[in-house]
Amino acid sequence: MGLIIWYVGGAVVISGMILLLYMFMEAKQQNIKEQTLAFEEFPKSFGKVRIFFISDIHRRRVTEEFIQPLINKVDFVIIGGDLVEKGVSLKQVEQNIETLKKLGLVFFVWGNNDYEVDYHELDSLLLHSGVKILDNTAYKFESEKKEMLEIVGVDDMIHERDRLDLALGDTTSDSFKILVSHGPKIVEKFSAHQQISLVLSGHTHGGQIRIFGYGPHEKGSIQHLSHTTLLVSNGFGTSLIPLRLGAPPEVHLLTITGH
Repeated sequence: MGLIIWYVGGAVVISGMILLLYMFMEAKQQNIKEQTLAFEEFPKSFGKVRIFFISDIHRRRVTEEFIQPLINKVDFVIIGGDLVEKGVSLKQVEQNIETLKKLGLVFFVWGNNDYEVDYHELDSLLLHSGVKILDNTAYKFESEKKEMLEIVGVDDMIHERDRLDLALGDTTSDSFKILVSHGPKIVEKFSAHQQISLVLSGHTHGGQIRIFGYGPHEKGSIQHLSHTTLLVSNGFGTSLIPLRLGAPPEVHLLTITGH
């Protein structure tokens, strides 16, 4: 009987170690999801716009090998918050930024974990690196036919620093608007009247660890709501522990076009 218990106990320990290794390896995956989103209101003079969207980098490094296949395939980059967290050096952040800049102009919105470091130093680093910080502001692209595409960004919702009203105050009424918010719940703060076509967000990590398909948050997805389209990313990094299960990391190569 004792031998049976020893064997069972050993099998449980080995199975647990294998599971932990699997979760660690899943968290290290480098998945690029290529997705196309078409909108009737998208200005035809832009043809199509290709966006590299990455959120929740946390402690991970963005390598040149990872982005190499995307060079010359991206119009601009959007970082959807949690670029950093406590314990991550600004040197590593700078290296990640310099790597992402190889793809194109970089935009950034603040996430809750970004405020765990000296955010004044982070802000200075981003500005010095040429990153466009969208802290309740908007950035406008104008085509040769004077049509507008605007990237609208809000500050972190967890710290109650988001001011969508201020961000929209920087926009024009007839533009195609893409709203970037670290937290997906920003969709509860506006209606169809604001004419926001697409929302890019992260924060939830897709639940990060899902047991039998269940987790503290829904898996990342694209949702077509009554007043907007919402992309929630699983994110690239992890929070608290470097493990994932059933919610693999992801970044997004988005092609935005008209019907």
